[in-house]
Amino acid sequence: MSLKNKLNRFKSHMIRDEQKTLQKQEPVERFDEFELPFKEIWKKAGVAPYNLEEEYCLIREVRYRLDYQHGSYQFKDFYTALNAWENYSGSHPLSAKGMTASDLFFFDTETTGLYGGAGNTIFLLGHARFVGDEVILTQHFLPEPGFEVPLYKSFLETVDYTTLVTYNGKAFDWPQVKTRHTLVRDHVPKLPAFGHFDLYHASRRMWKNRLESVKLSKVEESILGVSRVDDVPGYLAPMIYFDFVERKNPEAILKVLKHNEIDILSLITLYTHLTFQILCLDPQQTASEKMLVGKWFDYIGEREIAASTFEVAAKEDDISAKYELAFYYKKAKKYDEAMKLWKEAAEKGDRATKKAANIELAKLMEHQFKDIEQAIQHTNEALTLSQNSSKAAASGKDDLFIRNASHRLNRLYGKLKRK
Repeated sequence: MSLKNKLNRFKSHMIRDEQKTLQKQEPVERFDEFELPFKEIWKKAGVAPYNLEEEYCLIREVRYRLDYQHGSYQFKDFYTALNAWENYSGSHPLSAKGMTASDLFFFDTETTGLYGGAGNTIFLLGHARFVGDEVILTQHFLPEPGFEVPLYKSFLETVDYTTLVTYNGKAFDWPQVKTRHTLVRDHVPKLPAFGHFDLYHASRRMWKNRLESVKLSKVEESILGVSRVDDVPGYLAPMIYFDFVERKNPEAILKVLKHNEIDILSLITLYTHLTFQILCLDPQQTASEKMLVGKWFDYIGEREIAASTFEVAAKEDDISAKYELAFYYKKAKKYDEAMKLWKEAAEKGDRATKKAANIELAKLMEHQFKDIEQAIQHTNEALTLSQNSSKAAASGKDDLFIRNASHRLNRLYGKLKRK
């Protein structure tokens, strides 16, 4: 029977009998006392056993030189990123200031289900670290669903990390590790405390409006320059694992290990690229990306860095950056400069930016320039932009905007009469 047909058969089997399948198997003999099926294929793939009493797991290790190119970066560029953080005086959620390269632990898992829960078993724990002039990638594989003790023991007794680097690991991977660890905690080391860089949230902040999806594979393709060849889609991993449990043939499961390997290597490239974006080291960074970085700094309270980033993007004629920069000019009482930028945003921005810029101009005219007629004019312009939008484009926010702007307009007319 072909692998494809077996996967189709196993799809329904996985959904119906997952809990039954994942019950503890009968113990096997020590690895060196029995002939592992397809042992030569495992050896050729660089896999070695980890024995623990009557159970075992399999461990694969791959080493990369620092001049290895993964996507748009070589791994040595990661050291450039770390040095840049050392020279950075501000704060940032992804800052590695004070860390060494080996402190960052690039981590990803493969599981028997795409959602969380106690019935979801991790069958592959993968991680990579920088050690001297190499990147060492290690994968701990669960060959039998009941052999989780050696899986987690081999993982926890050999890793030494300060900060996890994951992709959606805060919401999925590490909660799954904690859940499964609870079931074997009396037999394995404790889970250590650590920091966490979740690059999924950083990718959403930077590229959610540019990409149709911020799945890692989409970010790889569109942002990082990573091309996968003959890759196994992640959603097939559970079916392939159950097929392996039945047949023991590692042909397909080794492709899942390769998929996991690329995921982990992409975390290194992505962290490097995000650092180059955040610290404006990327010579190909667009003005809109600079603007988004500026908004990120503004969000975390780094106002001066945000303002300087907006200034750079504004010089490259990014209207959104000009709109944001005007707030800093207003706060610094540079009202003429703020007015100039908001007027440009009101003329050249998209509909939402034009509306917002006109309201800011109305506030500026009323309170700083004491020109009520101009304040009324800009408020009317904002209302016209809202009222002329199609019903399909209108939203609850538009309704609230119209109510607030109408209230402002009535107040301004009253102020004008009293003048």
